[in-house]
Amino acid sequence: MHAAFPSRMWGWRPYEKRHIDMKKIAILTSGGDSPGMNCAVRSVVRYGIYKGLEVAGISYGYRGLIEGRYQTLQPRDVSNIIELGGTFLKSARSNRFLEKEGREAALANLLENGIEGMVVIGGNGSYNGALLFHREFGFPVIGIPGTIDNDINGSQKTLGFDTALNTAIDAVDKIKDTSASMDRIFLVEVMGRFSGSIAVSSALAGGAEDVLLPGEPWSIEEILKKIDKGRRRGKHSWIIIVAEGACQAQELATKIKAHNFDVRATVIGHIQRGGSPSAFDRILGALMGRAAVDGLLAGKNCHAVGWRNENAVIYPLEDAVRAKAENYKGQLNLVHILT
Repeated sequence: MHAAFPSRMWGWRPYEKRHIDMKKIAILTSGGDSPGMNCAVRSVVRYGIYKGLEVAGISYGYRGLIEGRYQTLQPRDVSNIIELGGTFLKSARSNRFLEKEGREAALANLLENGIEGMVVIGGNGSYNGALLFHREFGFPVIGIPGTIDNDINGSQKTLGFDTALNTAIDAVDKIKDTSASMDRIFLVEVMGRFSGSIAVSSALAGGAEDVLLPGEPWSIEEILKKIDKGRRRGKHSWIIIVAEGACQAQELATKIKAHNFDVRATVIGHIQRGGSPSAFDRILGALMGRAAVDGLLAGKNCHAVGWRNENAVIYPLEDAVRAKAENYKGQLNLVHILT
């Protein structure tokens, strides 16, 4: 049990007061997987070694951090993973890491393995865990935004979003063929419990007639009015993109069908999480991995990597965990204008 030890007993001092002489770092992937995570891991490992660091991979995220699932990674260990979806380090959620005792066990394992800094690839929940860990122990952490939802504050793009969007678009394009052939309405449900990024972007890119987003008002009456207006204009296909946080596509389809429309619902689901990462996500993973290593070596001990204006930037982790202010009104209007 590690609950009783103060961090100084393990020779640990707040990183702000230490000379920058880091020799060994760790990397883990946490929470839901996203395409491009492997690209970022590969970059951290190979660039870290190039900079004279030893890099340890931690399997199964924060759970593996507590259980001591460490392996020293060499350049060949990350060969041929850049084109693979998911995460070869594996990912998991950990209730133990939510408890102080679990976090102290994680710290003990890090120190026993000589690790002086950590890169965490994940979304908002993973970031909050890293921030809490740093605040408690002063341990250096840098986050890379690995989430398909594109909902990390301070970053214009997150790792995996582009691939997930292209997966959604591929499905929409195929569904439109049937929609046009059968004069049928289709509701396509995409991921996004709290974020509408995939939904609104796939609506624009896929030429959808309407899109429903979390937090944006909509009504069945307005939807029916738009469909009827489109039919009178001679539209034979009708696609509505539905973010899962706005409503359930099947329930909405039942309501529309009650008004004598031929309608079907398709839920794309976890297909959006998988698959080979797009070229953009592969490059993004490489650049963010390099930025994370450079950040740790520069003494950025509680920070995140973001993507702004075609550059990987480092900014405070506490800013990254704040709710991302989204304004979809301009994109929503354009979807409707282009219908």
